[in-house]
Amino acid sequence: MAEAEDRDWQRLDKWLWCARVAKTRADCARLIEAGRLRLNRQPVDKAHARLRPGDVITLALGGPHGVLKVWRVLALAARRGPAPEARGLYEDLSEPPSPPLSG
Repeated sequence: MAEAEDRDWQRLDKWLWCARVAKTRADCARLIEAGRLRLNRQPVDKAHARLRPGDVITLALGGPHGVLKVWRVLALAARRGPAPEARGLYEDLSEPPSPPLSG
């Protein structure tokens, strides 16, 4: 049976790299191995985890007081392209920042 990678599924580290989460694929793998990511609400620590369109990724970026991103995967990456192309790979489900309270 032919390998279905990049057609039906994609390695998580490769997809994150193509989505421009980090500068190198190795940095993406370290982010995953550090436990900073969930795939469909389940903790993931393997860079080779299979990612499919429709999956939801939760990313904890920037340390203990950093940013929490929630993305729905819309497409698998054909290549690492420019930022506008990378943004087309996912839908951002993160809550927008709350407006400041006026007092």
